[in-house]
Amino acid sequence: MDYLLQLAADPAAWVALVTLVAMEVVLGIDNLIFISILTNKLPEQYRSKARRIGISLALIMRLALLGTIAIIVRLTAPIFEVFGHGFSWRDLILIAGGLFLVWKATTEIHHNVDPQTHAEDVKDSKITIGFTAAIVQILMLDIVFSIDSIVTAVGMTEHIPIMVIAVIAAVTCMLLAADPLARFIEANPTVVMLALGFLIMIGMTLIAEGFGAHVPKGYVYAAMGFSTAIEGLNMLVRRRRTAGAGH
Repeated sequence: MDYLLQLAADPAAWVALVTLVAMEVVLGIDNLIFISILTNKLPEQYRSKARRIGISLALIMRLALLGTIAIIVRLTAPIFEVFGHGFSWRDLILIAGGLFLVWKATTEIHHNVDPQTHAEDVKDSKITIGFTAAIVQILMLDIVFSIDSIVTAVGMTEHIPIMVIAVIAAVTCMLLAADPLARFIEANPTVVMLALGFLIMIGMTLIAEGFGAHVPKGYVYAAMGFSTAIEGLNMLVRRRRTAGAGH
């Protein structure tokens, strides 16, 4: 208790908390985009449930990883070398997660470009299998994003309570934003393609990080923000033209 009181009275701890919450929220955007796109493929009555389960799993995953900080720190230690470059468990997880994201986003783009094939796939699949498959895929990416998130948190502060509060705050924001974001993506087909493009970029970034090429997150999110702003202008132009044609 004394430790928590001392931490609460430390201005540096509050600065670290605010910074870490902001960082965790930004890192959660990647996870949320994937969950939104994936759950939109489910029947309407299953979507919110799948989002809640997926985000809840993300929270459980992050809190569980926080309880094993010693293991997480060891995940960054090299376990073997290839051509002089050491690879850790974290590197391998990032590479696998990046490859999965690139594969998944590319597949979704193909389904959007060739809707007839996609319609046949949906017709041939069962709802229960689709729901289970969605949860499994969300869980796989939760593991990747959770490890990245916790490694970032460990690098920013050594205080476990600050990490826990930041993770809970970030996941709560994800939970609140999940349904509105998913509805927005579903209502705007061009945004779906933009979001899938983001997933490919994020996947490639994860792969690069896994191979030791550090990509500043600021560049990635600046590119995403710029693309989103351009798409917003395109949507505004289309809306104005539609309104003008109506008159």
